[in-house]
Amino acid sequence: MIPPAPEALRGLRVLELGQLLAGPFAGFLLAGFGAEVIKVEPPGIGDAIRKWRKLDEDGTSLWWRSLARGKRSITCDLRQEAGRELLRRLIADGVDVVIENFRPGRMEAWGLGYEDLRAIDPRIIMVRISGYGQTGPYRQRPGFANVAEAFGGLRYVSGFPERPPVRTGVSIGDSLAGLHAAFATLAAVHERDVGGSGEGQEIDVALYESVLSIMESLIPEYDRLGHVRERTGSALPGIVPSNTYACRDGRFVVIGANSDGLFRKLMHTIERPELADDPRLARNDGRSAHAEELDAAIEAWTSAHDQPEVLRALADADVPSGPINSAAELFADPHVRERGMLEPLAMPDGSTLTVPRIVPLLSRTPARSHFAGPELGAHNEEVYGRLGLDAEALARLRTEGVI
Repeated sequence: MIPPAPEALRGLRVLELGQLLAGPFAGFLLAGFGAEVIKVEPPGIGDAIRKWRKLDEDGTSLWWRSLARGKRSITCDLRQEAGRELLRRLIADGVDVVIENFRPGRMEAWGLGYEDLRAIDPRIIMVRISGYGQTGPYRQRPGFANVAEAFGGLRYVSGFPERPPVRTGVSIGDSLAGLHAAFATLAAVHERDVGGSGEGQEIDVALYESVLSIMESLIPEYDRLGHVRERTGSALPGIVPSNTYACRDGRFVVIGANSDGLFRKLMHTIERPELADDPRLARNDGRSAHAEELDAAIEAWTSAHDQPEVLRALADADVPSGPINSAAELFADPHVRERGMLEPLAMPDGSTLTVPRIVPLLSRTPARSHFAGPELGAHNEEVYGRLGLDAEALARLRTEGVI
């Protein structure tokens, strides 16, 4: 048997200081592709996500077990100078990347700002995640994902026009910031190690900017045309037909038949050939002008059939469509299972927890889930042992509340 290739980020060492989601999501991605991610948590309580959402029988969040998989957990009270000194020693021992998402200025107040860390090791890459960034008039404002999604424009366009804005159902602002942070980290590592500078740098990730950056043509449409994009529910204005439609069994389908050829296929599938041949509807601009008429025709057909029948007919016609899946439906879906997206993860008690596989898929050096999110401080001895701290020293630090 050919042994598996080394993981893509093997040899990259990361200190993750951030809590909750944005920083930890970046660390999750890096750990999944082989980086050694050492999560630094406050003694006693650890990362707040350990107690968020649904808890397992042992009182630990199932979200934590998934999000912190493959990370090493150490405890360190950065409010104490002894804790900050431990962090400096870890960096001096060889760390490539530090991820933090404290409020701007906090790390500097602790003597752990970028210039402080750079003085220890000029190769250090410091990833800083905050609500509004490290500069600007709002830099000191607290910023969680919900605020960033609102400030960055996403909430304004989410929902139905006659109702208040809604959230997406997950903390998408945090995850977007984590994705940007992970991408920027690898760009900085490449520049340092492959580009040849040998120098680290400071990475400034703002949650609101991570949201704003994915807002499509929102800004240029306003700049050039004065157009303010509004909430449109499940429809996609200007790209027709593309909407959500109810079926007879109370379930829904999403259909995107917005090219000229796909539109004709859809009209024949729903037995409305006269619409397929209607010159008013031959191009997207004409269809956009008659969006309500087309949506009514499509839903008249979907509402006369159960969802499986609708999806079969659309698949046979090669019209892009799909169900709106719940967790239960994802769990049962054969394609999701065939792709290996439901990964069994061994739990500390020997049971198995199903989690989403880490993506995207690399053909030769895929991501791996080595172990579930660990117990608080599970790797204190392993990590601090590298610094020469023996059992007696660790016991003293525990007594002092440093670890």
